[in-house]
Amino acid sequence: MSSPANRIDACVKRLRSGGLVAFPTETVYGLGAVATDENAVASVFALKGRPARNPLIVHVDGAEMARAYSANWPDAAQRLADAFWPGPLTLVLPRSERVPSIVTGGGETVALRCPDHPLALALIEQLGEGIVGPSANPSGGVSPTCAEHVRDSFSEDQVYVLDGGACVAGIESTVLDLTQSPARVLRPGVIGPEQVAAVLGSPVLGYVPGEGSDIRSPGLLGPHYAPRATTRLFTGQDGLGSLRTRRPGPAVVIARGAFEIGPDAQMLRLPSDARGFGAGLYAALREADGQNPALIAVESPPRSAETADERAIWAAVLERLTRAADAG
Repeated sequence: MSSPANRIDACVKRLRSGGLVAFPTETVYGLGAVATDENAVASVFALKGRPARNPLIVHVDGAEMARAYSANWPDAAQRLADAFWPGPLTLVLPRSERVPSIVTGGGETVALRCPDHPLALALIEQLGEGIVGPSANPSGGVSPTCAEHVRDSFSEDQVYVLDGGACVAGIESTVLDLTQSPARVLRPGVIGPEQVAAVLGSPVLGYVPGEGSDIRSPGLLGPHYAPRATTRLFTGQDGLGSLRTRRPGPAVVIARGAFEIGPDAQMLRLPSDARGFGAGLYAALREADGQNPALIAVESPPRSAETADERAIWAAVLERLTRAADAG
């Protein structure tokens, strides 16, 4: 295998020539193109089959680069960048003239984040420009959390894959709208409104499904995070039994605990803690889908948690699973 430096060089060369690169972050693998290259960005939309009005996140290597893509960088943005970047928090701000409208879905705001992965940061720093990075999979499907997932979707000719191992968070970033007051979570992630409010010293509005007429965040249009197989949530043994009765046939059960699943079902166990469950969820959904079951049954997240970190992650997991179930 070539060295990380050689692989970064190959990625930079491909990006500068208008090509696409799948790069690792702490959340999921992104499908990267130079953010200011309209033709390359158009290729991202085309390859994914992504709706044109669904905006993309621009990945940067820090606040200084982020300022170049925003027409206004308020004190709140700097405080949040100091507290959470590199990390899974995306900030929505007014876009600068440098950002093509194709990146923003035709809107006047841009979503910016600094990923917490050494290869992603090295790639952006060497390139010297921001990179768009929607999940590196066909639109609507389960997001990739390792290089193999990306290779399952795209050929080497289509996408050069920068292998950075498994993603440690496994759930897409929190998207926070800073163009309104109070700030509002547009997409839940592993950083919740409580943590953000603690940094800002002011209230933050939580995520409300379907709220808002303009699309300022990715992940809000159409089905998302969905396996091909019908996916449903359950709570407790009785809930699983009722679901199996309504959806007979081979099943895969994804759960934290032990359940009686029946002879025509398989069990995939995930960690019981929020961080471990979130990190393994997409890989488990992909593994389950690979069995071509009649049903994927996923244990619902707990209704309460002791810490703000856990509450944020479980809320993000529930949102992803609800979207996946709605799609089926």
